[in-house]
Parts: sequence; C-alpha cells; structure tokens
Amino acid sequence: MKVAIIGVGLIGGSVALDIRAKGFAQQIVGVDQNPQNAKEALQLGLVDKMVELDEASSADLILLATPVSTLPGLALEVLERCSDPTIVIDTGSTKQQICKAIAEHPRRNQFVAAHPIAGTENSGPAAAITELFHAKTNIICEREKSSSSAVQGALELFEILGMKTIFMEPLEHDRHAAYVSHLSHVSSFLLGQTVLDMEKDEKNIFNLAGSGFASTVRLAKSSPQMWAPIFEQNVEFLSQALLEYIMHLQRFHYHLMKHDTPELLRIMSQANNIRRVLDGIELKQSTVRTTDPSLKDVTDKIQ
Repeated sequence: MKVAIIGVGLIGGSVALDIRAKGFAQQIVGVDQNPQNAKEALQLGLVDKMVELDEASSADLILLATPVSTLPGLALEVLERCSDPTIVIDTGSTKQQICKAIAEHPRRNQFVAAHPIAGTENSGPAAAITELFHAKTNIICEREKSSSSAVQGALELFEILGMKTIFMEPLEHDRHAAYVSHLSHVSSFLLGQTVLDMEKDEKNIFNLAGSGFASTVRLAKSSPQMWAPIFEQNVEFLSQALLEYIMHLQRFHYHLMKHDTPELLRIMSQANNIRRVLDGIELKQSTVRTTDPSLKDVTDKIQ
C-alpha cells in the first residue's frame, strides 16, 4: 500500500512512524508546504520522499494532517485529484466545517472525517513519536456518508495505531471537544499568561513552580498557530464552555472572599469526581473494527 501524508508534523509524522514499523505501508510519501519541515521529515526517515500534491494523489490512502484552517480547501483539492479507489482521511480537531465543505463532492464517499485524539504540546516533524496513538480514542463523523470500504480502510489504519474508534455526528463532536479538549487549552494558555503578568521576576516562577503548576500549564506550550484556527472554527461551543467555566471561577471566588471554607470544600470534593472518570470508567462505545462491510457490530453513539 502507498500512503501519502499531507502535513508531516507531530500527528502525520507519528502516524508515519507506526505504520512503517508495523508494515502497514510499503511506501510513505509526504507533502508539506514548509521547506524546513519537509527537509526534517526526510532526514528523520518519517517518509520515503517528499512529493507534490499531484503525485501524492495517486496513493491508496491519503492522510490530511494540516491545521484545521486549511483542511476544508485541502480536502476538496485532494478529492478532485485522487482516483476513485483512494481513501482520504483527515485528522482535524473540529469536524463541522470540513464535513460541510465536502458534503456535495462527487467523491464524498471516499472521504472519512476522523479525529484521532492524541498529541503533545510539541509540534513539527521532530516532535513525532512512536505509539502516540496507542490506547487512545479515535472519532469518525458522518460514517453513513462514507463508503463501507472507506470506513473499513480507516478502521484498519486506526487499529494498526492501537486506537479504539467511536462514531459521532460533527455537531456532537465539536460540542464535546469544546469542553474536554479546547477549554483545557484555553485555560492553560491564560493561566500561563496570568502568571507571567503577575510574576515579573521569572526566577520566582522557576524557583516556586512545582509539578502541579508544570502539568497545569503544559498545554500553554502548544502551537498558537495550530490552536487559534481550532478555537475560531469551534467558537460557538467554546464560547459556551468559557462562560460556564467563568461562572464556576466566579462562584469559587465569591465563597473564597466570604471565607466559606465548607462551601469551598464541597466544590472541590465534587470536582474530585473527575478522578473516578479518569481512572477508568469504561465508556459504552463502539468496537474498534469489524470485517463486516455493514459495520453492524459498531454502535453509533456513546450510550
């Protein structure tokens, strides 16, 4: 199988490392508009060669791993150039805009709208690591608009990466992503900014910052160029999430100023329930893959 990866950064590069190691692809070619990224991807052995979009379009499977602001136009361009058997998969963190962009394309059924939920605060080809996706969740949207062979090909790819796949509608995906992913990045960026504003002596930050602070602001090291378009595309749901987050902050501040320690304890104890979730509550989700073209073994929704 020939696989083309458009955007050979953290996500695209990490996919390349795993599918090469596991023999999923006989040839991996890359496309990247950034000359330095293209050079690094070759030097690091992420791809066999860097090519232009026309050559990449002849691949059996094309993975789109560029910033979300570029994905709608890129998806249309790739669908125009590729042949009928080619499977095209995106990896974007928002799904409504790209699904709307390709809705009427004659090759819509060759496209799989996906979001493999994995990453680090680093970016670029040098950030690529093996097993980035292992035991993580992948989301596919609008499964019914993709052909059974395209969905099956995508499921095989994500199984090779060690992911479990669930299915959602684009609006449902973007709403959940706003709370679980996008809000955490905003809060991390702004916590980092608050500390930088208030602590003018950076030595104090260095000397006093413990592991708790470091883990909380880790996401603030993420690429603004990647995250600003994500926030823009999901502005409606992210705005709602921010308003609710601000409400909780204001409530906490009110009880703090009232010296109402019992209420602060209640709030924090209630928040401790997140431990129960993160420590392994099993979501009733779909199976990772099935060889049945009808995919009847896969549930459509999180129960």
